[in-house]
Amino acid sequence: MARPFKTQRDPQATPRRPKTSFTKLATDENAPPEPTQRLHKLLALAGLGSRRDMELLIASGRVTVNGIPATAGQGVTQYDLVRLDSRPLKLPFVAELPQVLIYHKPEGEIVSQDDPEGRASVFDKLPKVKNAKWIAIGRLDMNTSGLLIFTTSGELANRFMHPRYEVEREYAVRIFGELTEGQMTQLKEGIELEDGPANFDSITAQGGEGANHWYQVILREGRNREVRRLFEAFQLPVSRLMRVRFGPVNLPPRVKRGQMLKLEQKEVVGLLEWADLPVPSAPLRQLTQREKLKATTVFMPKVRKQRISALDRPPRDAADGEARPYRSKTDAARNHPAAKKPAPKKSANRRVRQTSDLNAPAMQKKSDRNRGRG
Repeated sequence: MARPFKTQRDPQATPRRPKTSFTKLATDENAPPEPTQRLHKLLALAGLGSRRDMELLIASGRVTVNGIPATAGQGVTQYDLVRLDSRPLKLPFVAELPQVLIYHKPEGEIVSQDDPEGRASVFDKLPKVKNAKWIAIGRLDMNTSGLLIFTTSGELANRFMHPRYEVEREYAVRIFGELTEGQMTQLKEGIELEDGPANFDSITAQGGEGANHWYQVILREGRNREVRRLFEAFQLPVSRLMRVRFGPVNLPPRVKRGQMLKLEQKEVVGLLEWADLPVPSAPLRQLTQREKLKATTVFMPKVRKQRISALDRPPRDAADGEARPYRSKTDAARNHPAAKKPAPKKSANRRVRQTSDLNAPAMQKKSDRNRGRG
């Protein structure tokens, strides 16, 4: 028998005072309106993609607000019901302290999430983050190593990368050959490249052995292969390039090649103050002793499979409400072509065992007993 639904009880009901029906709270017409935030910004903060991708997602009609298709630039409050393909979303209306990750990038990895050639990417090693996405602050070439910063704050990443802020980048460069004093002066004054003039703010010789010499250079922009092209203008190829500082963030010596380090909350607050960005008013979360040790420990990341973004995920069928069939990792591994074993080959001369063969000894004994009686 089905269990009946429980009736709602009045918490103030007593034996002498019978239950009463609840009354809705009256709305104050003079109350200030709820603050709204841009929908595409909240979707990006929720880790569904970039702001540009969320604008395209809204334009496709897959996002609804209170049952009505959303529009570009629409503002929402925390009381609005936002759905993506009929799936309700939990949006981060309250600002939280962003996360910042330092990675010592080795050579041979690209800084891109989409690569048709399927090469190793730095995004394959990033740890999972809840209700957010990692944004790479600047890029490094495949053959360039050194400091790479990741954050969950788009505003902080923009403060580092936008050309108008002119944030310093410091590199350690090893070239095959040696610069003259005139060449070093010319590199600081400026050289005309294919995409315009470029120069170093400072360049300092760091010595070297044999034909290889090290130099420390500082510049305030991040054009494609700019450091390499400046040295190649004097027919001096760069054999090794390593970024050691980006703005106020230095590459710690204890973070070896291929390792990561998550910045502490106080260090993140210092970065926000340096960038003139608002610091969340909420108090810092008290970490346990285990979390404190883990936050200051350098770790070696593991390669993991990237999840499909909301823009690339096929929408649900709105007509019948059917979703895509769930497929676990075990099923995917079982159905993989490499996991299927070939069926064993049957021998042509092998005799198939029949049911009569199983009862043959018993029938033989019964026949012998009948002969003895006769």
